[in-house]
Amino acid sequence: MIPVISLVGKSGCGKTTYLEKLISEMKRRGYKVATVKHDVHGFDIDKPGKDTWRHAQAGADIVCISSPQKMAMIKKVEQELLLDEVIGYIDGVDIIFTEGYKRESKIKIEVFRQETSVTPLCSKEELLAMASDVKVYEDVPCFSLEDASDMADFLVTRMINPQ
Repeated sequence: MIPVISLVGKSGCGKTTYLEKLISEMKRRGYKVATVKHDVHGFDIDKPGKDTWRHAQAGADIVCISSPQKMAMIKKVEQELLLDEVIGYIDGVDIIFTEGYKRESKIKIEVFRQETSVTPLCSKEELLAMASDVKVYEDVPCFSLEDASDMADFLVTRMINPQ
């Protein structure tokens, strides 16, 4: 089973910036990484007038586009898919990071920055670790916001290659 780690935190705390560092570090080590970003506002990756947009406008329920470098699938849904349903489409990776799924029951790492919040989003019982500029919970591992290498070590040991 592919480990799924949700990076959570309050708005403006630096989740995306930290996740970029963590992805880069995991890739530098040779791991295959997938990410799932939750967007409560909806999104649109199809450009009006382009072929895939036109296919969808004509009524296609699923539109795929493929090139030698990447592939994307756009699937119409009746309601928002559960995270496990989205993850079901992912294979061939060593770890999956999610961003923004704070209410899901996945393993969580909270990104916390003193200047953007007084209290963390999660209780210590909900957390695998924190990436923070201050240690909030004594018994929750805390890693630097500036460098993701120690967090990567921790995740490789705990989640990818547990003994």
